[in-house]
Amino acid sequence: MAVWDDLVGQDRVIEQLAAAARDADALVTTVESGHALTDALSPGGASRMTHAWLFTGPPGSGRATAARAFAAALQCVSPDRASSGGPGCGFCDGCHTTLVGTHADVEIVRTDLLSIGVKETRDLVRRAQLSPAGGRWQVIVLEDAGRLTEGAGNVLLKAVEEPAPRTVWLLCAPSVEDVLPTIRSRCRLLTLRTPPAAAVADVLVRRDGIDPELASQMARATQGHIGRARRLATDERARARRASVLKVPLRVADMGGCLKAAQELIDAAAEDAKQVAEEVDTKETEELRAALGAAAGTGGRLPRGTAGAMKELQDRQKRRATRTQRDSLDLALSDLTGFYRDVLAIQLGSRVEPANADAWDALQRIASSSRPESTLRRVEAIVACRQALDRNVAPLLAVEAMTVALRAG
Repeated sequence: MAVWDDLVGQDRVIEQLAAAARDADALVTTVESGHALTDALSPGGASRMTHAWLFTGPPGSGRATAARAFAAALQCVSPDRASSGGPGCGFCDGCHTTLVGTHADVEIVRTDLLSIGVKETRDLVRRAQLSPAGGRWQVIVLEDAGRLTEGAGNVLLKAVEEPAPRTVWLLCAPSVEDVLPTIRSRCRLLTLRTPPAAAVADVLVRRDGIDPELASQMARATQGHIGRARRLATDERARARRASVLKVPLRVADMGGCLKAAQELIDAAAEDAKQVAEEVDTKETEELRAALGAAAGTGGRLPRGTAGAMKELQDRQKRRATRTQRDSLDLALSDLTGFYRDVLAIQLGSRVEPANADAWDALQRIASSSRPESTLRRVEAIVACRQALDRNVAPLLAVEAMTVALRAG
């Protein structure tokens, strides 16, 4: 299996990355001087390889997957790479350890918090100055570059401006606007597209063993969002929460229904956060207690002077719960947007297959009882809610304002 196999519907991006990986392999093989290597990687150089990349694309397009695949290709040590289409075999030690996250020269950074701060970024910059242990490349994959604070972005800027000779930065963000202009101007931009639903369904069937009919339904429902489609296809509770969200348009007939629907959306997001906490927090806490010298599972007293480490973990878990709740709520709003998009398509007589075919009766009911102008206003209300949440408006207040607007149309 090549490292590019998990990149769905991104042929143009794969072609560019594969060409860059071939040039990178040639550079490692032939260039002796660190100064010469830096020159070869400069934006104006002839090489298709460069020291900083920015992967952008809508949620679910595979930004992080593309970055990890490229990192693996850069570390490929297959003896047949020159004669088999280039680096990225997927089987050699360099490819395998990169893809599973254990390669000594590849740092994959993802955050479960709302932002990435200055301290974490400084640690990354220090790591980026190290020479690669394996003699090829030191690769830093920053999956959430759009969550860098302004201060953290300024810290990263200097590292991108003056990189170590064999360091490569792979930054991922939803759009170029999510990254400081000074950083993006020093990166080579790759824009991924939303993959076709049929291609996503094929991956779910081939790689995850999902029933073809369910895979196709979830791929359409998520509009090509690979990760979201996989979760819906494999988690019955997630499918139940989505079904509840799609009933909201039928439940906002009066003010009481609006307020109740808003509260239930908030409660569902909180339940999602709780589910993540149950899966992750207990394990993290026990591992830290063991590392600090307390017997696992006993709940015994910690050694003197270690309370600060436990408090830091608890604070991090609280911030992660907030992020998870926001993300879950955002997914619910995306599902609502998709519902009204289908309603608008029906009202305008479009022959486009609806994303939410499993809610066909509700779509028909809303479409027949309202006009396209009302549907557009409802979509605008959802967009306004998402913007309010981005400005840290209290979630319940923002969602209540939205459901009331959905009723008014």
